[in-house]
Amino acid sequence: MIHYQHFTLDNGLQVYVHEDHTTPIAALNILYNVGSRDEDENKTGFAHLFEHLMFGGSRHIPVYDEPLQRVGGENNAFTSPDITNYYITLPAVNLETAFWLESDRMLSLSFDPQVLEVQRKVVIEEFKQRYLNQPYGDVWLKLRPLAYKVHPYRWATIGKDINHIERATLDDVKDFFYKYYLPTNAVMVVAGPVTVEQVKSLCKKWFEPIPAGKPYIRQLPAEPLQQEARYLEVEANVPLDGIYKVFHTPGKNSDAYYTADLLSDILGRSKSSRLYDTLVKEAKLFNSINAYISGSVEPGLLVIQGHLNQGVSIEKGEAEINAILQQIVEEKVPELELEKVKNQAESTIVFSEIELLNRAMNLAFYASLGKPEQVNQESEYIQAITPESLQTMAREVLRKDNSSTMYYRAKM
Repeated sequence: MIHYQHFTLDNGLQVYVHEDHTTPIAALNILYNVGSRDEDENKTGFAHLFEHLMFGGSRHIPVYDEPLQRVGGENNAFTSPDITNYYITLPAVNLETAFWLESDRMLSLSFDPQVLEVQRKVVIEEFKQRYLNQPYGDVWLKLRPLAYKVHPYRWATIGKDINHIERATLDDVKDFFYKYYLPTNAVMVVAGPVTVEQVKSLCKKWFEPIPAGKPYIRQLPAEPLQQEARYLEVEANVPLDGIYKVFHTPGKNSDAYYTADLLSDILGRSKSSRLYDTLVKEAKLFNSINAYISGSVEPGLLVIQGHLNQGVSIEKGEAEINAILQQIVEEKVPELELEKVKNQAESTIVFSEIELLNRAMNLAFYASLGKPEQVNQESEYIQAITPESLQTMAREVLRKDNSSTMYYRAKM
């Protein structure tokens, strides 16, 4: 159970306090409600670029890391299609340093042209190393636009074209910052040996003077219901043929998300899952195979991906996958098997709550959805899933006309 209290500053910043006096370490997590889904389709990759730029100095602090290191702190960040998340951990006695640092870069970046050039090069190099020069690295650059035709999930967080980052101007950067990096578009969680009154006092000093700005109202196009199976075939210098199948599923803003998540667990979470047990251990058709969901806020994807053993055709591999999918559509999952994956899911939740920082990040995420209480309700959703509800989800999701399949052939 993650206990918390909540208040909102006059400028709209939502603040959550999670007290834990069993540790000397405090965590300050700021989630900005902006991800790659919020980008202009002609200027993609900006949310990820900003993750880098936010460490390049702010209005009054030229070097972000040095003051934090002097007080024993650490920091990092990540970007997803839905959010951008920044976090600091440090000794609780030095908590005000974190408030000073985060408030200054929420107030304004330094907008140093040299910083932009340095981080632009870093992002371009990351794009090349992770997506272009690595085996199977471009899978999601190809799969996303196959599965999504309208919604901005159709491009990866890194961007759909590196030229967008190459052409980014300082004015583009400023426009992005002042549109999204606002108190009204952020959630802050402070966790550790703190009190609500202490956090309120620090917020009043460091964050309340920041202007609220114009609230961002998200208006994204809904992805139309897919009504035909889609296929794509590519060839590259990779060691093994691969197959990737994706199906549209409910997103995290839907209660049905947990049923789709459990469905993916049954199919391919572990080495005892149906896909792995049948196709890797028994039939020895695949070298590896797994299934998972994208975990996105809006309707996402159930993903099945596998690499075939030498001499096994992709067509054969897909036929065997489809047979397993058909079985789970036609036959209810036995209670014992369902109980096993429920236990796995429960253990993941329990272990995730051991770390203070994970608790802070999870609370910030659900608060950004307007459902902070859901951080403590995941187990209830999981336990409520029945063989009947799981079969209903399988029938809704695992339809051929809801699928997008990519054959990734190894060059001969």
